[in-house]
Amino acid sequence: MRSRIEDVAAAAGVSMKTVSRVLNHEPNVREETRDRVMRAVEQLQYKPNLSARSLAGQRSYMVALVYNNPSRNYLMEIQSGMLEACRANHYNLVLAPVGSGKQRIADDIKGFFEYFDPDGVVLIPPLTDDKVVLEYLEQHQVPFACIAPRNPQSRIGVMMEETAAVLELMAGLVALGHKRIGHIKGPRAHGACQWRYAGYREALRKAGIAYDAQLVTQGEFSFESGIDGANRLLDLADPPTAIFAANDDMAAGVIRAAGERGLAVPRDLSVCGFDDTPIARHIYPALTTVRQPTAEMGRLATLQLLERIRAPDAGRMVHVEHTLLFRESTRPPKQPAPVPVG
Repeated sequence: MRSRIEDVAAAAGVSMKTVSRVLNHEPNVREETRDRVMRAVEQLQYKPNLSARSLAGQRSYMVALVYNNPSRNYLMEIQSGMLEACRANHYNLVLAPVGSGKQRIADDIKGFFEYFDPDGVVLIPPLTDDKVVLEYLEQHQVPFACIAPRNPQSRIGVMMEETAAVLELMAGLVALGHKRIGHIKGPRAHGACQWRYAGYREALRKAGIAYDAQLVTQGEFSFESGIDGANRLLDLADPPTAIFAANDDMAAGVIRAAGERGLAVPRDLSVCGFDDTPIARHIYPALTTVRQPTAEMGRLATLQLLERIRAPDAGRMVHVEHTLLFRESTRPPKQPAPVPVG
């Protein structure tokens, strides 16, 4: 038989209102009382009825992930972190994909909010900086948290110093002996595209390597755009000895394109990406990359959003650390065969 809130209140020796306040993370509850209620919740395996909670108050106990991002691996990681935070706080998570283009985004976001009524939303790039989305949320007073916004001022959510991370990654490639390093950028509207490209340019400058525009090509953060970008770079008369793709999905595409040409990674071409999504560890050779704690970022952004839902002035922008991971996909560049003498 399913436990009821009355059972929790009786076991904890408090009122049902106090149990509700504890479960809703409301302030001004003594820590000893909060602990006693949570022990009773755990012992009775009590699960709040979200429908009843929403009818009793002004909340839906639902948060939404609003996204337009082609990287499936990135999305899965964000979702897993958000789910963890939602479950711990007795919230539901709903996904809200939106299309591309100003009118399509406006129609999709309007249609979603007409059908659902979430208490707040988490935005991921490029929608963290989309004017249409931000104006809708602000006009309708919908609380939101951002992951990696280009303009973090006055925003809450989570971000990482991506330019600094790329500087370290590129310094590692240079230390291996690479001087001709290609770069596949992300979508132009995506903050990560700018930060990672800036790190690429700055690393070349610090290493005293001249920038060559031919070695930079546009991608879309998808596996397919990684293949296309790699083919453009490898078709050059003087192709790169290493390629830094702005995310792991595109880097996996580079490895596929190299293999189709009979090139071995890393013997003939070093490849690295960014994010450390599962694909980086599942492909062969395992990918050199920057670990962005994507799932943790989803969890932290959701926690900041819940803080803002409970109190209009609560929440902040959380900064997380990166980790550089050199794996099997990079090595010193292949040396040209010696020219026969005589």
